[in-house]
Amino acid sequence: MQAQSLLAAVDLGSNSFRLQIARAEGDQLYMLDGLRESVRLAAGLTEDKYLDAPARERALKALARFAERLRGLPPEMVRAVGTNSLRVARNSAEFIPQAERVLGFPIEVIAGKEEARLIYLGVAHGLPPSSEHRLVIDIGGGSTEFIIGSGLSPIRLESLYMGCVSFSGRFFADGKINKHNLKQAELAARSELQTIVADYRGQWREALGSSGTARMLVEVLEQNGYSESGITRDGLEQLRAYMLRVGEVQRLNLPGLKADRLHAFAGGFAIMYAAFCELGIFHMQPASGALREGVLYDLWGRFHDNDMRDVTVQQFIRRYHLDARQAKRVAGLADLLARQFLANTVDEEAMRSLGWAAYLHEIGISVAHSGYHKHSAYILENADMPGFSKKEQHRLSLLALSQRGGLEKLRGQLHETQDLAQIMALRLAILFYRNRSDVTLPGIYGHFSGNKFHLQLDAGWLAQNPLTETALHEEAKRWKELFINMQLGEV
Repeated sequence: MQAQSLLAAVDLGSNSFRLQIARAEGDQLYMLDGLRESVRLAAGLTEDKYLDAPARERALKALARFAERLRGLPPEMVRAVGTNSLRVARNSAEFIPQAERVLGFPIEVIAGKEEARLIYLGVAHGLPPSSEHRLVIDIGGGSTEFIIGSGLSPIRLESLYMGCVSFSGRFFADGKINKHNLKQAELAARSELQTIVADYRGQWREALGSSGTARMLVEVLEQNGYSESGITRDGLEQLRAYMLRVGEVQRLNLPGLKADRLHAFAGGFAIMYAAFCELGIFHMQPASGALREGVLYDLWGRFHDNDMRDVTVQQFIRRYHLDARQAKRVAGLADLLARQFLANTVDEEAMRSLGWAAYLHEIGISVAHSGYHKHSAYILENADMPGFSKKEQHRLSLLALSQRGGLEKLRGQLHETQDLAQIMALRLAILFYRNRSDVTLPGIYGHFSGNKFHLQLDAGWLAQNPLTETALHEEAKRWKELFINMQLGEV
């Protein structure tokens, strides 16, 4: 990356959409322009988890405004991430391509723990260095993330399915605040928190709140004299008593409470109050960073040989006791063959996905050797993989599933020349290194055009390796299931 390059992060949150632009200079990011649009995606989720038309329309209008600001930035300098509402919406797969066309950049839907990791990264970069354990809570529109970390490294990551918009709609839809519905909201949040209390309570020295709900509560508590600094347990108790006296959301007359946050105020308060009670918090300070800053720092790291995805792949190799030497052999040959098949149409980011899939293709052996490619696909689709979006994990899963066996199972899932070329390259690499040793391979020359693969080997090599020759002919039969020809020859 050149000095003074611009990076942009787009956070498609369940309450607000945010755009943050930063300048990268040396090892530092300087935050520049920022935009916020109140979209309230979570409020547009129907009971059967579909994004309704008004919510989709609000989202597209916001993205159109973001697109104008992002115009001219290189694609590799922009990263857009979707959070809880896009994770749970059943029509997300139909909506996201439309949203991408409006924004002009790809949109990644990230898992809850990945969201938590990025939030902590954004928060930690805005704090002075410390080895003390910190608790970070980020109450979003549809989910709340809880992180314990030290320095720049997260130690525990959790994402719970409760948010200020969803809770406000669930418990305060009529705008009333009374002892019954406030207590029900708090109990619901405390019930969710029971899953993490044992691992979190007492495991940190400092509590920090990131994003809108925490910052809004700080403003309200301080400006109304309920707290001298930050969020306190006593301040929340005083605010709770005031809310019950007033009895209606629209009648809350609180300096610091902005009109565009009013709709989510009661739900956000209930979650924060429950967190203070369950996790033993008595004081919390606001954090300057959040998800969008974390996305920027993560994107910046990819340009400085500090890609979290590479770290995750290496961690998985160790965790699942994979044969690293075999994985390296397969990855190297798969890369060589894919580049030959794709010639001048190589997509470097896609090639990285092929490399990661090659390194992890045997991960399913940890479950069972029989049908291990299916187990590999399942793990890569569903595991928490820091740094990877759900779309990227699906890509790895598809490559792992396709590494062996019949190809009929892939019908309808392969849409580009790149898909076919990478799958062929991976299958052939595994085939050539079937004996799992550093054998001397022949010169291999690949070409792909239309619906035909051409594979040429050094003359005489096939005759000397009849087992591999038989396997290659069987492979050619497999590809006919997809009406694709594989032609063997010698040079």
